[in-house]
Amino acid sequence: MKNRLIYTAIVAVACLLLCNNAQAQVLDKVAAVVGKNRIILQSEIEAQIASTLQNTPDADENALRCEIMEQMILQKMLVEQAERDSVVVSEEDVEAALDNRVRYFVGMLGSKEKLEEVSGKTIFQLKESYRDMTRENMMAERVQGQLLNSVKITPAEVRAFFNTIPVDSLPFFPAMVEMGQIVINPPTNPELDLYARTKLEGIRKEIVVDKKDFETMANFHSDDPGSRDNGGRYDGVSRKGGGWAPEFVAAAFKLQNGEVSPIVKTQFGYHIIQMIKRRGDEADVRHILIKAQHTSADYKAAFIKLDSIRAQLIAGKYNFQEAVGKYSQDEMSSRTGGMILDAQTNSSLMEIEKLDPAIALMIDTMQVGSYSQPQVFDNGRGDKSCRIVYMKNITKPHKANLIDDYARIQEIALQQKKSKKLLDWVAEKSPTYYVKIAPEYDSCRQLDNYVKNNK
Repeated sequence: MKNRLIYTAIVAVACLLLCNNAQAQVLDKVAAVVGKNRIILQSEIEAQIASTLQNTPDADENALRCEIMEQMILQKMLVEQAERDSVVVSEEDVEAALDNRVRYFVGMLGSKEKLEEVSGKTIFQLKESYRDMTRENMMAERVQGQLLNSVKITPAEVRAFFNTIPVDSLPFFPAMVEMGQIVINPPTNPELDLYARTKLEGIRKEIVVDKKDFETMANFHSDDPGSRDNGGRYDGVSRKGGGWAPEFVAAAFKLQNGEVSPIVKTQFGYHIIQMIKRRGDEADVRHILIKAQHTSADYKAAFIKLDSIRAQLIAGKYNFQEAVGKYSQDEMSSRTGGMILDAQTNSSLMEIEKLDPAIALMIDTMQVGSYSQPQVFDNGRGDKSCRIVYMKNITKPHKANLIDDYARIQEIALQQKKSKKLLDWVAEKSPTYYVKIAPEYDSCRQLDNYVKNNK
């Protein structure tokens, strides 16, 4: 099995957006049955194929059909196992997952109206169409997580895996770089800071006293691009943090359902928060964010500070990691010694194409050990900060090796080990499940593991 990651609701909605025509053209029939009543329809498989071919038009359609059937059978088996193990997914969790998926596509398409236009359904109808599928996905993911999350891999296993690859089959990797950054946020002008707070006080009064709708006010006023178009809503805010500003979390969990918080200040600006629903240590909330605007003088002050830090680095007063610890105001990269990490491999060594384009454009002008001039950049929070960039290392295009590519090879080896464990689970469990597959799939040899005890 090449890819056993469980298909989630996001793929289902993607298929809805991309494959309406494909589904309409398929005369539906049952392609497979798992357990007593878990049915896989031919239209579902064709929709997945159409979705995949949108991104990889050269893919072998027959091989793809076999692979998708295998993935869907595996998912149904995991759902069956979840029921046997009494794995429960609450309605609140399903609703939160659906809201998150809708919010993702609203962000991608620009508005709820555009999503409804493209899908041909209202938001309510969309969510209801995929509620059962979302629940099944979550059940399957939990069983798969219980099975695979404990799988680890040792350095010896990584070396052994690498040594099984024939020399002439080693992949060729492009140039890779290690880049870091020291970030300084521009100071806020006191008058503009007061203006932002006063503006939010007025908005809060309209909501609390004049009974204006919080969602509508968030749509109209909030400076948070991640939630503005969704009425300021965030689901699954965790009391334990999970990336949320601690001041925001503390204020949110003091609220009763429907209550609106006083003004809360975080590193992002000023907020008011409305509690929608609380579930133990998680909550669904709305918020309105108002940010103080920055002037050119604010950015100039940040540049002056970065120039000073850069001069100290060049003079050898600090090394890069020491300067990050002393000066950098970016919480994310501060935890990694200032290094920018590849989100997939968690390694600081990454392909140039994965870098922020603004950093990628600097590479030809820098040398290993050098520091860029200060620059303004989008900090990913809908705001701008300032930084200097450090080039720690750059590799030439090369064949894979354990020195330069350990993190990548480790991840491949780990996925192979997880895949084997899942195969072993299928071999153990398949005799206990009824699986019936349509004759059209007899040529899919990888499906034999699922039906050999059901013939």
